Amino acid sequence: MSAKKIVGENVGNKLMRSKVWPCAAFVALLGFILLSTSCATSPASCPVCGTDTNATVGLIDVMLVPEHSTAGSPGGPFNIFDISWVDRINRLYYVSDNLGIDVPMFKTVTNTALAAIGGDNSIAESGNNASSCFQDSAGNQIIPPITSAQGNYVEFGCKTGNFRIPGFFGPNGHFGGFVGGQCCGTRANNLNPLQGPNGLEVTADGNFLFVGNGSASVVVFDMAATIANPSIPPTVLATIVTGSSPDYDGLPNGITGCINSASGRAFSDPTCGDLRADEISTTGGLITAPDGSKRFLFLVINGDPTLPFATIVDATGIVTKTGTLSQQHCLPYQTATPGPGVAPIPYSPGSSAFPANFSSCILGQIYYDGAAQNDINTVIDDQGANLNKFSCPDPTLQFNGPAPGIPGPPVPSGASGHSAGFNPDVPCHHGPMLTATTANQAGGLFCAPGPGTPAGCVGAIALAGLGASVFNPNTGHFLLTNGNSTPDITIGSVDEIDPFHAVTTAGGTTVFAPVVINSFPIPSCMPGGISMGPGTDVLIVCAGHDGRQFAPTTYIINGTTGAILSTINFVGGADQGWYNPGDGKYYIGANGMIPNPVLGVIDAKSRQWLQNVPTSGLSHSVAADPNNNHVFVPLPAGGVCQSQAPAGCIGVFASQ
Repeated sequence: MSAKKIVGENVGNKLMRSKVWPCAAFVALLGFILLSTSCATSPASCPVCGTDTNATVGLIDVMLVPEHSTAGSPGGPFNIFDISWVDRINRLYYVSDNLGIDVPMFKTVTNTALAAIGGDNSIAESGNNASSCFQDSAGNQIIPPITSAQGNYVEFGCKTGNFRIPGFFGPNGHFGGFVGGQCCGTRANNLNPLQGPNGLEVTADGNFLFVGNGSASVVVFDMAATIANPSIPPTVLATIVTGSSPDYDGLPNGITGCINSASGRAFSDPTCGDLRADEISTTGGLITAPDGSKRFLFLVINGDPTLPFATIVDATGIVTKTGTLSQQHCLPYQTATPGPGVAPIPYSPGSSAFPANFSSCILGQIYYDGAAQNDINTVIDDQGANLNKFSCPDPTLQFNGPAPGIPGPPVPSGASGHSAGFNPDVPCHHGPMLTATTANQAGGLFCAPGPGTPAGCVGAIALAGLGASVFNPNTGHFLLTNGNSTPDITIGSVDEIDPFHAVTTAGGTTVFAPVVINSFPIPSCMPGGISMGPGTDVLIVCAGHDGRQFAPTTYIINGTTGAILSTINFVGGADQGWYNPGDGKYYIGANGMIPNPVLGVIDAKSRQWLQNVPTSGLSHSVAADPNNNHVFVPLPAGGVCQSQAPAGCIGVFASQ
């Protein structure tokens, strides 16, 4: 049976059936939601809260997710998912599906599934819809496979060249697929630093989809053909490797040691590598660089929750399809080709033969490692106060040594520094210096960057991991959330990153290096999701982490100055927030709200809370179509999905 027939007929029939709700059941469910979120529940301390002049938001429909079942295979219940996104131009909705091991694509006009984007290991359509990796005009597969720090090929990339791993067939030119949920789902908040797909975003024109994967890489799909005909899988244009991939397919134990180390030792085994590439933000379209050129950038985080770092990538060649083939596909400077799964390339510190196919498009990386200084006026910040203490990049894992108690060489971390797998040096910096909390000073305030350690300041860390980021068009800078930036558990931050900070090299050449130029403290909050609102307003949602839960809090700040403009105490425990310019509202995926998960609704103009709509389970993701103001929330099995979608669904919410 063809891929088109499976999605178009089987899933389509399920979706058709999902719309035929018994009228009494739907009216009863809708009545419950309206009653539980009515304006009469407005708190006395906030007279305008809950007064929504555009009517109350409630559930209007559900969408089934392709190839899920209530138990067992294929797919199992749709219970583990990550970020979602709406392409407002083509009226499409995407969500990261960790159990389906794909990115389903839905039409926001008809609320129906169109396609499942993935690789050979996708559950949907049994991998028959696998994307192929780009071929040049001569039919050559030019995107190399992904390798681990141990020198083994990893299946979660392009299966090209001499790709081969034990127990698998050789190269077929396909995208191997997303990692799925590899381990550790029992950790608090379902934190799984080995999973994929993770964060995702589409370009402003909807033509390119960027998705973080568990192989420390970002996959870029060309969506043009698929948008025109959903039966055609999108082509993989690039697999942008930002760090050392976990050794998923290495012999003899793969990532067993990494999984074991997740309990109490925070992913301390060398097979963990740099974990997943997680949250992503892009510039949306082309922006003007200081040299007058037009660039397309994105930011992605790695390393949560061990040694988090942010990577800024110049993907201009990909989205414009201009320049050399290397620029159009972010190919490595040098391509490593390990043996066929049985003779990996040995790694030795400082070796130019390090077997990582890092992308040549990386502008620079920023490590949150508590470094002694934040010198933004150097290409690689490993001198001065950081000399012999904080290298850049700063690896924390070590290979097994020759004997117990004798450590081996460090596991390579990141894709920056002094020719670490590259021909040129790649800018590498550390997180900001922040004031330490003492009896005499507030913690988390930004200390001036430069060589040396300012008095009373400490290097930023990321105990709860880095969160999300957003591009601020008002400044041309990225804003990145840090859940816990100092040892003080009550201090989180939003860091301002200039992607084009001019640095002069020793040879007199000017290069652009991404650096942290400011940090805004966010008190009593573990900032997670971040979203640009109207003007300079920025929404900050607060989450809990590993058992720590703050009182419900959501902030709106000025994205240029960091000033807190509004503190909202009626919704919190959230992961993703979304601003919908169509109706002027923020929507909050507050799965950690006490006592039950909700979809929070905030009026962006007045900066006031309006209502909380009951959801269920891990409903932490949200996106909206500004054309019809429909709001999409992935929901696990049971709860709001009711009997019409027992394996889980996408809830569609709108003003009644």
